[in-house]
Amino acid sequence: MSRVYNFSAGPAVLPEEVLKEAAAEMLDYRGTGMSVMEMSHRSKAFEEIITTAEQDIRDLMNIPDNYKVLFLQGGASQQFAMIPMNLMKNRVADYIITGQWAKKAAKEAEKFGKVNRIASSEDKTFSYIPDCSDLPVSEDADYVYICENNTIYGTKFKELPNTKGKTLVADVSSCFLSEPVDVTKYGIIYGGVQKNIGPAGVVIVIIREDLITEDVLPGTPTMLTYKTHADAKSLYNTPPAYGIYICGKVFKWIKAQGGLEAMKEKNEKKAKVLYDFLDQSRLFKGTVVPKDRSLMNVPFVTGDADLDAKFVKEAKEAGLENLKGHRTVGGMRASIYNAMPYEGVVALVEFMKKFEEENL
Repeated sequence: MSRVYNFSAGPAVLPEEVLKEAAAEMLDYRGTGMSVMEMSHRSKAFEEIITTAEQDIRDLMNIPDNYKVLFLQGGASQQFAMIPMNLMKNRVADYIITGQWAKKAAKEAEKFGKVNRIASSEDKTFSYIPDCSDLPVSEDADYVYICENNTIYGTKFKELPNTKGKTLVADVSSCFLSEPVDVTKYGIIYGGVQKNIGPAGVVIVIIREDLITEDVLPGTPTMLTYKTHADAKSLYNTPPAYGIYICGKVFKWIKAQGGLEAMKEKNEKKAKVLYDFLDQSRLFKGTVVPKDRSLMNVPFVTGDADLDAKFVKEAKEAGLENLKGHRTVGGMRASIYNAMPYEGVVALVEFMKKFEEENL
């Protein structure tokens, strides 16, 4: 069977070259006579895999030397607790609520201290990014938290909030490595890799060294202390070794594509095809304020739930998979991550045109 165009929000499409390479090495990784899935995380071969992966992501993002790169487990959702446990010295944090995941992160942080929701776009179903140029940032806030790209709602911070000198913490799960980023603007930049980088099971945390201390909230488990993992170079316990290996291959693939500048260009080109069609379509419409649109996740609707369901069903039959919107919002959503080829977006738009003609 030929491969489908997979528009899933995560776990999501991976570069075909990477999958082929991994397949070729499945039984024998570079003469070791075993799969990466089977080797000790203390072995020379794996040490080289994780060291190279770290160096490659450092190169891609120009990560300064005073930031650590950690390959962890527990997904972005575990970071919702790990961040306040490690950073909430004053037991106060400010959260900007632009969707489901920021909401969940704020709720989790409330277990550890006072959470101020200093801006929100919930009044319009998270269809825009609030103005964050002059926020009521709390005097004693330990950090300001954002979810930079909102997978469910298809919005993206094009400008980072003015945190008035407070540490910025950002969940970048669904826009990770999709464009160049200035790491120095963040205290922590983190994301689950299963959307834009690799298979589910790895979360990458890029954290400034001064935020890694032994001074964490009382009762913080050893495994949820950044220092534990930073000191052990992400090898405190058995890491998600195979996932890290695939991430490493994706970093090499992005480098071969020309790095993050080239990725951004490709992503803008793909997104333009879809947004241009949505803007002139008589049947479909995008749900996000144009200036806040994500390059990665594009939600759209027909305005009729039955017609939406029909579209998703017929798209699947046409080899366009996973276009159903998130259960909390309905409609459709096309996630067009780095590994989604341009042809995939063109195929989607062609299908949408045909569907529009048949159903208007």
